[in-house]
Amino acid sequence: MAGTSTDTVDMQELWQDIPYVKFLGMKIDLKDGELITTLPPQEHLIGNQFLPALHGGVIGAVLETTAIVELMWRSKFQSFPKPIDVTIDYLRSGRMLETHANARVVKHGRRVANVQVTAWQDDIDRPIALLHGHFLLPNAAREQTADDVV
Repeated sequence: MAGTSTDTVDMQELWQDIPYVKFLGMKIDLKDGELITTLPPQEHLIGNQFLPALHGGVIGAVLETTAIVELMWRSKFQSFPKPIDVTIDYLRSGRMLETHANARVVKHGRRVANVQVTAWQDDIDRPIALLHGHFLLPNAAREQTADDVV
């Protein structure tokens, strides 16, 4: 991939091991220090054949996956952060176009991170969906398990 770093290539290899990501055909790229995920248009991802529009669950999966990948990339985690709560605003139909998403970590604590993700198609200023979520960080999950055992 043009314009990618070694970190991005390593992340691409990691997440290609996830069956659902493989099914979606998502890709990762690094542009100007910003991680961007891309979902290519595919017929099997259509939820409404009459529009045609992407299935809302597919859009949600792209948003959540982008948040997790951003946290792993920025923090160099070796395991996946776990969603605590996620809110998705569906703003407009996702058409049969390439869909992009990027995440912004609003707050990164020791145990929990707050992340916002935007998905768009042909114009970044016209998002199709937004995610706001809290994620339990891998180190916190280990701490919680150790506390539970004692």
